[in-house]
Amino acid sequence: MNAEQHDLGVSQVAAAIAEPARTRMLCALMDGHARTSTELASIADVSASTASSHLAKLKELALVRLYVQGRHRYYSLADKRVAQALEALMVIGQNAAPTFTARAPDRLQFARTCYDHMAGTLAVRMHDRMLEAGWLVDVEGKGYRLSDSGEALFQGLGIDVQALAGQRRRFACPCLDWSMRRPHLGGALGAALLQVAIKRKWVIQDLDSRALGLTASGGKEMAARLGVDVEMDVGPAGAIASRLAPTVELR
Repeated sequence: MNAEQHDLGVSQVAAAIAEPARTRMLCALMDGHARTSTELASIADVSASTASSHLAKLKELALVRLYVQGRHRYYSLADKRVAQALEALMVIGQNAAPTFTARAPDRLQFARTCYDHMAGTLAVRMHDRMLEAGWLVDVEGKGYRLSDSGEALFQGLGIDVQALAGQRRRFACPCLDWSMRRPHLGGALGAALLQVAIKRKWVIQDLDSRALGLTASGGKEMAARLGVDVEMDVGPAGAIASRLAPTVELR
């Protein structure tokens, strides 16, 4: 890229961010949660069609990323560099990011199944911990692979990593959590981890819903093996099985 093209690229990105509605959309995504175009339209106080146009422009300039999950379409910041740029502009402009809280039923938010893997606050925390520890390695556009230490971790849990890698389905990938609006672990590896959690009675599966209850021993095991501090998430909706409130599945 020559200097003229570089200058043009900078000016295009700056102009895209400078539009007030787009600024509000981008700032609302800085917490790492994904939003729908409807939510972002409400935040930016624009019509749905105008929001779609703004999001298309932001996507074209690689400022946001689109996730399509079933019939739902979610947007998030393209990467941490976008968030860093916004933070720098806020310091210069002495402005603060608007806040937005996504709503989800508390009783299903902590832990539940998502197809054949685990979802909810607990699953998102496990996913984030695996990335932070370097057990999962992000392969841009291709999901995740395991590091040597990650492979040792899963094999230590009794998971045949090589057999999973030979399956026709994706080995490991981020799956956007509808309540947390952040990824949890999907793919063959995510499914195997859920089976281990159920077999070892880390979690207890409801007979008539997708809700999962975390057992006391499960909390201790996850803290010891994965470094996930699940006690931080115990709340009125319940986490430890003996204190888990009744769950109702959304249908």
